[in-house]
Order: sequence, then C-alpha cells, then structure tokens
Amino acid sequence: MKILPVFSAATKRWLQNILMAVFLLALGIIGARLWPHTPLYQGIPFSSVYYDRHGVLMRITLANDDRYRLWTPLEKISPLAVQGMLLHEDLWFYYNPGFNPVSLLRGFWRSYVAGGKIQGGSTITMQLARMHWHLNTRTPGGKVVQVLRAIQLELSYSKRDILEAYLNYAPYGRNIESIGAASLIYFAKAPQDLTLPEALTLAVLPQSPSYRIDPKTGVLGEALTQARNRLFQRWQEVYDTDSSQKALFQLPLALRQPEQMPYIAPHFIEQLRQQTQRLVQRDTRIDTTLDAGLQRLIEKQVNAFIARNQSRGIHNAAVLLVDSRDMGIRALVGSADYYNREIQGQVNGTNAKRSPGSTLKPFIYALGIEQGVLHPMTILKDVPSSFGAYAPENFDRRFLGPVTATDALNFSRNIPAVYVASQLRQPTFYQFLSLSGIANMASENHYGLSLVLGGGEVTAQELAKLYALLANRGFLRPLRMQKNDVYPQPTRLLSEEASFITLDMLSQHRRPGDTLAQRPSSLPVYWKTGTSWGFRDAWSVGIFGPYILVVWEGNFDSKGNNVFVGADAAAPLFFNIIDSVNASYPGLQEPKHPFPKQLKRVEICLASGNLPTQWCQQKGKTWFIPGKSPIKVDTVYRPVVLDSQSGDVACPPYDEAQTRTEVFEFWPSDLANVFAQAGLPKRAPPVSHCKDNGVDAGGNPPRITSPLKNTTYTLRQSQQGRDKIAFNAVTDADSKTIYWFVDDIYLGSSASKKTIDWRPINNGHYRISAVDDHGRADSRLIMIELVN
Repeated sequence: MKILPVFSAATKRWLQNILMAVFLLALGIIGARLWPHTPLYQGIPFSSVYYDRHGVLMRITLANDDRYRLWTPLEKISPLAVQGMLLHEDLWFYYNPGFNPVSLLRGFWRSYVAGGKIQGGSTITMQLARMHWHLNTRTPGGKVVQVLRAIQLELSYSKRDILEAYLNYAPYGRNIESIGAASLIYFAKAPQDLTLPEALTLAVLPQSPSYRIDPKTGVLGEALTQARNRLFQRWQEVYDTDSSQKALFQLPLALRQPEQMPYIAPHFIEQLRQQTQRLVQRDTRIDTTLDAGLQRLIEKQVNAFIARNQSRGIHNAAVLLVDSRDMGIRALVGSADYYNREIQGQVNGTNAKRSPGSTLKPFIYALGIEQGVLHPMTILKDVPSSFGAYAPENFDRRFLGPVTATDALNFSRNIPAVYVASQLRQPTFYQFLSLSGIANMASENHYGLSLVLGGGEVTAQELAKLYALLANRGFLRPLRMQKNDVYPQPTRLLSEEASFITLDMLSQHRRPGDTLAQRPSSLPVYWKTGTSWGFRDAWSVGIFGPYILVVWEGNFDSKGNNVFVGADAAAPLFFNIIDSVNASYPGLQEPKHPFPKQLKRVEICLASGNLPTQWCQQKGKTWFIPGKSPIKVDTVYRPVVLDSQSGDVACPPYDEAQTRTEVFEFWPSDLANVFAQAGLPKRAPPVSHCKDNGVDAGGNPPRITSPLKNTTYTLRQSQQGRDKIAFNAVTDADSKTIYWFVDDIYLGSSASKKTIDWRPINNGHYRISAVDDHGRADSRLIMIELVN
C-alpha cells in the first residue's frame, strides 16, 4: 500500500501561490509579446539611395541626422555577415534573456575591482537598447537601466527582430551606420553579396569603428586587419573553411570612403528629393528614369562648349533630355558647374522661369492648323502691321512680304505668328498654354498678343513637355523622374494631323551651317530656336529620335549679352549633343506612329498657297486636312486680254487678230509695297474700263446642278455609314477642274462634269460653292436634316 504525502495547509497555499505566480509571469510574457509594438525602425531617419534606370548607383544621401543609414531586412543580409557578427559579438545571443550574467560580472570585476580597462560585457540586445534609447552606460546605474531595457526588448520582440535591428543600428566608422550603408559605401555592393573577408571586416568594426580605417585612403589599418584575422581564426574553429576562402584573406582590402561615392546629376536628385519629401520608411531605394551614360555624355558636351566660348561671355547653360516614349527624364544638367558659385551653379536652370523667346511659335501654328486658320503652305503677310494698339516688329527689323507658314515658322517671323495667334479661338494661345500646365501665368489680358513673342515665362521642363506633345501626336503627358511613377491617362490637346504637320514644318528648319537638307543617314530633327528680349536667354529646343532636347544659355541673374541669340549660341550646343548621342547610340530610331487617317496631300499654286489654275507659274504640294484646312482657288495669277496695238485691256467680244492674252500677278497693295522696297517691284496689272455685261472675259462660270438650291435634304444616318449627296456642275468648255467648298471649307476637286460625294455629319444650313480653275464660281444654300 502506497502512502501519499500529506501537505499542510500552509504548504498548499505556498505551492498555489508559486503556480499562480508562474502562470501570471507566463501570461505577462505572452501578453508583452502579443501586445502591438512599433517597429524598431520607427522614428529613425534614413538615407536614400538613387539609381539610374539601368541600376547604376547615382548617389546616397545623408539622413536628417547627417549619417549614412539604410535599413536592410535580415533575409537580405549575407549569412556570412550574420554568423561573423554573432561569433564576434554575442555567441550566446539565441540563449540569453537579453543579458549575460557571466559577462556582466567579468566586466564589472575588470573595470571596477581589478582596475583594468573598462569593459561592458554587453550582449547584442543590450547594445541595441543603448543605441535605440540613447543610454549612457558608462556608470553602474546606466548599466542597470541598459539591462532592464534589454529585457524589455526581449519581451517585446523576437530574436530575429532584435538581430535585424542591431545590424541596422550598428556604427561602422565615420558617420556610417547600418550594415546596408557600410556594405554599399565600403564595398559598392548589397549586404547579401559580401564575401567572407568583407563580412568579417564589418563584423569587427562596430566595437571600435573610429580608429581602424584610414579616412583618406580607406586601406585597412593594422589594428583592423589583426582584429579581422583573429576573428577568422575563430571562424575556422567553428565553420568549415576551404582553401579558396583562406586565399582571399591574403589579398589587400581597401574600403571606399564616402567622399569617393558617386555624385551624379545633383540637380536632378535635389529636385526629386524636394518633390517626394519621402516619409521615414525602410525601403529607401529610389529607381529613377535618368540614364547615367547620357547624363555624362551631355555634361561632357556642356563643359567643352563652355570652355570654348567663355571668351564670348558664355559661362552657363542648362540642358534637359526627355524620352518621349515614357516621358522619363534621361539627363538633366541644371547648370554648367554645380560647384561654381560665380555662376550660381547650384540653381537648377531647367526648373527656372525664363522668357522662351520664339520657342513657343510651333504651337501657335499647330493651333492654327487645328482650327482651320492655315495649312503649311498658306501664304502669310510679313509686312508692317498693327493689331489694335500692338505693333510687333521682326527680330532683324526687316519684312519678307509673302511667306509660307512653314517659312514664317522656321525663319521665326514675328508678324505672321502674331497674326495667326490673333485668329485663334477655343482655345486661344493663352488657354492652350494653361491647359498644357504652364504654371504661374498672369491673366490673359496682362499678356495680350505679346505672349506670342515670349512675353510670358516658362521653364525648360515645361518646354520639354510641350514639345513631347508634338512627338506623342497631340497627347499631353507629365514628366517622370521615378521608374515606378504612375500618372493619369494622357490628355489630347492637338489632333494627330495638326501634330504631324507641325513636325513636318519644323523638320524643314536647316541646322546651322547646312546649305542643303539634312543628311539622309541622320535622324530627322524637329527644332526651333528662341531669343528673349534684351538677349537674356538663348534657346534651342527640338525632337530627334525618341528624345526631346532643351538647351538654354544665359545668366541666372538675367544679365543680358548680345551673343545670347538662339541660332548662334544655343543651336551649336544643341546639335553637338545630338551628334554625340547619335555617335554613341548608333541604333537610335524614331518611334513609329500610324499615319494620320484624315491627312491628305493636295496640289497648290506656290505663290498663293491655294488651288492652282492653268495660269499658275509654279506648283507644289501641301498637307491638307479635309473639312478643316482653309483653301480656295488661286487669284494671284490672272489672264488679261489686251489690245495688241494700244496695250490696254480689251473688252469683249474679242477679235483674236487684234488681241493677245497675258498673265499678270495681282498682289495686295501692302505686299506690292514690300516687293518695291526690296528692289523687286512687280509689274502692275492694267486697269480694265470694260462694262460688266454678265459674261466673264474668260468665259462663263460653272452652274451647280446638284444639290438643288434652297432645298432640304433628309438623310439617313446608320451604323453602316451616312447617306451622301452628289455634287455636280455644268462648266464652260475651257474648264477642266471644279473645286468644291462647303461653307468656305475645301471639300475636294473633281474633273469637269464629274461628281463628288459629300457626307454631312451635322444638321443645319450649308452654303455649297463650286469654283473652276479660272476662278469663276457658283454657290447655293441647302438645308440638312439627319435621321437615324
């Protein structure tokens, strides 16, 4: 028979108290662990690491406390570095409760009893507590607080969290903290790629980081080398080591210093930092859209150009290169020398508001094409003109008379541009710039038409975005500086046709020094120059291949210089960069875009830009948007029947034996005056004194037979297509071509006595006109009603 022990009541109560205490302690530990805690990286400022689009390191910035510090998750740290650190710092890390009593007693004895060098006996957790709470642990009282804080960490966080935090808090010499920053700075690699010598070097640094590295050369000092080698001896006792690893320790090892870190595109990085204002977070890697290769190439061209032209007073420039395909900034040179205080080199010139000169003129013509004001070969008047109280002048103070819209744009004639801008409606030029995102503009009344000639201010980045609008066939998209930037859907501000035509006009602008067209082997360049009032800013902006390139030259203090002329100062650097990029990237191609569906090519009379008659002296071709581009039949060249003896205008009926027909040029008086001033007077056509007998001297005008006059046409509109109306006219015997117009908008041409079809898209009244190739016309009014 087994006799069970009998406990007294007091013993039972004591055992119950012990069990309850154990239970409560376990419950407290579990509760402490499960209770939500802020991450250990919370509240710590971190550095940011910037990479170009190919992963090239551009810069690591200082954290807000002027230290290099990155947060690296434990799984992205090489096991060699973790094992080496534990072997050197705290072999019993996974087994102690946050402090090691043996180490603490040994440290206390040596420091305060034996009178030796002070030793702390701290575990990894205690060191993390000291760094996390900034504790003073040089006194016994401070050491007690450190132990208590270490226990708090152990209760609140896992061993993995504590180990990860320690590696990201630890000092590694100079102002470098965290294994991520130390690995990147010293060895130019991520912590997960460290070799054994590099890992053990970093393992011994946190205990005495201040004196073991030569700050000038980065070469390991004797003390650091010996400490690393001692750790390697211990390593070999614990871990298997092959001969190849041993051989690595015989090689010299130098640590790159912070002063030797890359510092690429400082203006770009500074702007990106200001825009993002990144919150404190662990992921501090920033992948940008910049291309370090293109950045260095452009910097080299800018430096060489400034060196060659300093004697002319050109000391500063800013350059921006944008890829139209994704709107990423590929290169940004904010000034000629970031470190030059004399030119205020740290100012980012690509983000500074400056007068754009004539660089905005392509968009005036693009809007004119869009709104039916002109086509590329429309003849514009470059003559003295006033627009209300505004009387602009040309840069060269000369007038060219009649010029095509293409030549007016490429020769940067001011008066035609102001005229076109005065005709724009919905949007006006000002409204277009506002829609394009040009910031900080004054009111429209403040500028008036002076906005056409650079009266406002834009930045190089805003100009790049505008020219990208043309490259992207009318779609406006914001610039991108980070690869992971997400932007809203693009906004269409111009049609494909207007964008295509404007680019074609700009492509005919010859580069400086060329007397012929662009070489067939080179990429086409669509470009424009600009010069601000007072010669304060010289610009050259354009598109080549996939890139938009903006070049500015001037002074940040707005001091003028007569050499700051876009074509003479900025254009040479502009083309130097283009030639250099083409040479370095021979496979560069222009992005492919579908040909605009509504675009047509029509024959014109070059003198007027209108449809040719049989008397036109010189014909050509122009791009034309049916239903939008303005065009009519040429009236410059007209036949006049003269009396053979007197030379006066003959009156019908004509006697062929006594008359002859000559073709005269009928120019408006203002253009005739310009020709005369230029020494090229035109022969004045004779004055006719004949009475109008209802019959033109050259024959009868066409007579429209379809559509019928003052008739309402009801047409069916279905998914398969709209009904059409056939246009037809009876013509005189000498008429070969009929030009058809709907409300003065050119519809197309047909051979004499042939029909042409029209498919209306809206209800309303329309005036239909037929003009033959002699300039004779007929018209009628009809009404259209569309039904489903």
